Amino acid sequence: MSHAQAMVAMSGGVDSSVAAYLTQKAGFQCCGATMQLHSDGAQDIEDARKIAGILKMPFHVFDFREDFRRYVIEDFIRCYEVGSTPNPCVTCNRHLKFHGFLEKAQELGCDCIVTGHYARIQADPGSGRQLLYKAIDEAKDQSYFLGLLTQQQLAHAQFPLGAFTKEQAREIALEQGFINARKRDSQDICFVPDGDFYGFIKRYTGKTYPPGSFLDLQGNKVGTHKGAAAYTLGQRKGLGLAMGAPVYVCAKDMAANTVTIGPNEALYRKALLATDWSWFPFEALTEPMRVKARARSRMAEQPAWVYPLENGDVRVEFDEPQRAITPGQAVVLYDGDMVIGGGIITTVLQNE
Repeated sequence: MSHAQAMVAMSGGVDSSVAAYLTQKAGFQCCGATMQLHSDGAQDIEDARKIAGILKMPFHVFDFREDFRRYVIEDFIRCYEVGSTPNPCVTCNRHLKFHGFLEKAQELGCDCIVTGHYARIQADPGSGRQLLYKAIDEAKDQSYFLGLLTQQQLAHAQFPLGAFTKEQAREIALEQGFINARKRDSQDICFVPDGDFYGFIKRYTGKTYPPGSFLDLQGNKVGTHKGAAAYTLGQRKGLGLAMGAPVYVCAKDMAANTVTIGPNEALYRKALLATDWSWFPFEALTEPMRVKARARSRMAEQPAWVYPLENGDVRVEFDEPQRAITPGQAVVLYDGDMVIGGGIITTVLQNE
């Protein structure tokens, strides 16, 4: 492998730094690169540059701010405006990290890109297809965020941390004297560091969203909300309602600008429709299949059946009703450690 060239996506964090070290150790000729995605992040770029210096790797900064605005931020806002809840990390992986960044790497003569994701890739010896697996460290597994990548994208990617635990990665960083060995993981959406997504949307668009009615499950007005785009399904905090018992956002009607609230049990649904699928072990789903499914990143996998629809979409039917299944989120299917495929939820079906 001594002549293979790899470009490492270096975020300034410990994971991508250790991924760079491991790739170099495996005999690749490496260069590091950071994607500049928004106006913040100068410190992260500097940290990445320092690590690349320690590893004696050439280092690049690619200005992806315009692509990030177009593919990630504007999609994020559009989703909220139509009543969905986006997953910007999934979108960024598909359009930027494993597309735009990969193109830059190939222009510079690199065979593959390397990221600090906790997941594993293996080629199927029979079909030659690229298969995606969960990381060894289940607590850090990030396969959900990679579940919509294409075969071509996986074929040019490497995830060295898939076989390591987070603790092992930090130990390697400490041994190598990396300045970011103890840097804490970023938890929030990178362009909304304060977590106030509605404030971000209003500042970014310059729009004011009209207030509307909170409705109970019977359709009675029980209060006034600050704009339907401000709320996500399952939300309890920040509603400003005194109802005598906990209530949650159960539905939104963007055309009528209403938000329906109700008890927690009103949030449970058994089935969904999803579109825009990527499949790993096969080209397309052709018959019903038994799987485990995750309909959001922090959800435990749940047993389900999946059914192919004529238009290429898929119906996912869980054995048991699941809480707050939300359009706009990814649904990712598993068979044991292997990812079967992933799509974007379009519709949550009413319980029959």
